Amino acid sequence: MTDLKYAGIDQDKNNGLTHLGRIVRDAWVFGILPETETCKGWDYAKMQNLYEKVYAAWEPYAHLPSRLPEKLQNKHTRIYDQAITTAKEKGWNPELNDED
Repeated sequence: MTDLKYAGIDQDKNNGLTHLGRIVRDAWVFGILPETETCKGWDYAKMQNLYEKVYAAWEPYAHLPSRLPEKLQNKHTRIYDQAITTAKEKGWNPELNDED
């Protein structure tokens, strides 16, 4: 498992609407990473370290976007709306089916 490398948010399935993709996007929201960083080639340990930073950044807001200050809320909305729109354009269907 530790030999695996992250493909990068731009190569992740469903336009990065995955667990790892959300970590990267949340890192962008909180300014932990610049929005140009895709994390391509990052190993498990580096992604785990990023997760821990993102988790700590969310803690004051109870991990709820609605509790973010307005500036961060707006950034979160922009980043995720763009991701969802692009994923839908590429054929992603957010509806759950029997296999989900």
